[in-house]
Amino acid sequence: MGKRIRVQRRGRGSSTFRSSTHKRVAPVHYPSMSKKEREGVIHGQVLNIVHEPGRGSPLASVKLETGEIYHTVIPEGVYEGQPTQMGSKASVDVGNVLPLGEVPEGTMVCNIELSPGDGGKIARSSGSYATVAAHTPEGTMVKLPSGKTRYIHDLCRATVGVISGAGRVDKPFLKAGAKFHLMKAKGHMYPRTRGVAMIAAAHPYGSSKRGARKVTTVSRHAPPGKKVGLIAARSTGKRKRKR
Repeated sequence: MGKRIRVQRRGRGSSTFRSSTHKRVAPVHYPSMSKKEREGVIHGQVLNIVHEPGRGSPLASVKLETGEIYHTVIPEGVYEGQPTQMGSKASVDVGNVLPLGEVPEGTMVCNIELSPGDGGKIARSSGSYATVAAHTPEGTMVKLPSGKTRYIHDLCRATVGVISGAGRVDKPFLKAGAKFHLMKAKGHMYPRTRGVAMIAAAHPYGSSKRGARKVTTVSRHAPPGKKVGLIAARSTGKRKRKR
């Protein structure tokens, strides 16, 4: 008969798999783009810097001259009470928000939008940044944290600087309890047992008989008791360059 595997239990939505979102401060999102921002500059000020559980970088609460308050991940060097600017005419200083088309080549930026007005999607984790490589008719070429380059629309906004909290992953956890509380704050399942280490009744990959091991790719429409491994994978492993 077997037992319910992890993905089946997760789908029931019990407290074991539920993240403690009531402790979070606010979502990181640029305010909606106004006419004044597109044509000039909006001044603001960093009200305070707060910690959010499960997030590697501190959050800054920024109040604009329009009275609107928004939260953002802060670059290194930003402090409480610092004046900030947002708009196409803003100066290229750390903490200011500009459209990518107005950022000089070679500038390090973070919290980049993928499409104008989406609020910021790229380079938001602690210590990460992207570099403006070139301005072209297709858009702004940006070198991403992964090392890849991609063209992004000139009107997409970005924050000048490197996200604070760099070096966070360099320090070892040392104790299992520290890792447990981090995973609890993020809402991740921990500890996570490998499927191949289980018995056959507990997981599709289970049992010690691994002579003819099952393939790890599975259909997108597979039922929850079978939907484990590489779901709807187009390819497995790293692609090799063609010479």
